[in-house]
Amino acid sequence: MKNFFAFFILLLLPISGFSAGGSSVELQDMKPDLHDKASLQRGLSLFSNYCLGCHDAGYARFERAANDLGIPADLFTENLLPAGNKIGDLMSNAMSSADAKAWFGAEPPDLTLVARVRGSDWVYSYLQAFYEDKSRPWGVNNTVFPNVGMPNVLEGLQGVRHVTCAQAPAYDKDHKPLFDTLTGDALTEERCNVVVQKTEGQLTEAQFERVAYDLTNFLVYMGEPSRLKSEALGLKVLLFIVLFGVFAYLLNKEYWREIDH
Repeated sequence: MKNFFAFFILLLLPISGFSAGGSSVELQDMKPDLHDKASLQRGLSLFSNYCLGCHDAGYARFERAANDLGIPADLFTENLLPAGNKIGDLMSNAMSSADAKAWFGAEPPDLTLVARVRGSDWVYSYLQAFYEDKSRPWGVNNTVFPNVGMPNVLEGLQGVRHVTCAQAPAYDKDHKPLFDTLTGDALTEERCNVVVQKTEGQLTEAQFERVAYDLTNFLVYMGEPSRLKSEALGLKVLLFIVLFGVFAYLLNKEYWREIDH
């Protein structure tokens, strides 16, 4: 039994490491709300207009998203459906793999499960962590995903930002200060935070945070579109178990009453 639990923990380790994105940057807290349909609808609009040109969501369908989020099919087709697609199609784009590799160096990843694999905090932080870096091919970099090969497609909304780096105290996973075992001096590490606004975008900082939230919220929904239905069904199952347990208890009591007498 001990060997089984040890094996199970080892299986989880690479998952947690991957979900952190290989970054030591402190992530912002993001609590998704799949009951907020207005947020999910805005997120779908952002995804369709800013993400779907390069990224696929090949395990999701336009029609499923429209139905789940309460968007009429004709309205969705007119405003959100990419040209050349039908509403029953998978969420894919027309960019070929060859063009993607030529432009970005690698084919952009499918985003269907990105929030489920990376975590909502990672996606939310990543969307806000772009900064100007003229040494990179697209002129931008990202503090959450260093040397990312993606342009900042939301730059028009967010504006151009600079990154500042400074030495800060180093902490372990329990947020306890780290010290040099030989000298006893406190250890430090370089931390970079995007704090300087160079050019303002179309939105204020608070408005852009809402954009990042809505887009992340939609990506969380897309990673598990049946979650709300599963939660509703789970509640019904629990109620059934409770009711069944009451009747089973009364039946058991009545059965043994006859035997005891």
